[in-house]
Amino acid sequence: MEPPVILFDGVCNYCNAMVNFVLRADREKKLRFAALQSEAGQRLLAKHGLPPDSLESFVFIERGQVWDRSTAVLQVLRYLPWYFQPARIGWLLPRSWRDGLYNRIARNRYRWFGKRDACMIPTPEVKARFLD
Repeated sequence: MEPPVILFDGVCNYCNAMVNFVLRADREKKLRFAALQSEAGQRLLAKHGLPPDSLESFVFIERGQVWDRSTAVLQVLRYLPWYFQPARIGWLLPRSWRDGLYNRIARNRYRWFGKRDACMIPTPEVKARFLD
């Protein structure tokens, strides 16, 4: 069985900060990661019928199911420690509201947080959690 995977925009500073946050918070080290621009990310997008140029979305894949945007974020919260669980109250909001906020951040993320010239290169201790 494949481990749960987070696909993220590898050149987005905000996205990289969120991945680093999840890397630290996922103490059981169950989650795996791949940049959407990477070969592994592109393979997973193709495998699940998602467009290869859809870099505006955060994608979470678990047990063959695919979630994106705010729903993906809420799914990831299940893997974080107990003190992050109150954030799951987001499920009470309609998806259109949650995704509206998500889309606003996604549209402005490069302007607000900047962009890298290349995808993040993980440290050796973190590299094992990234898909090749």
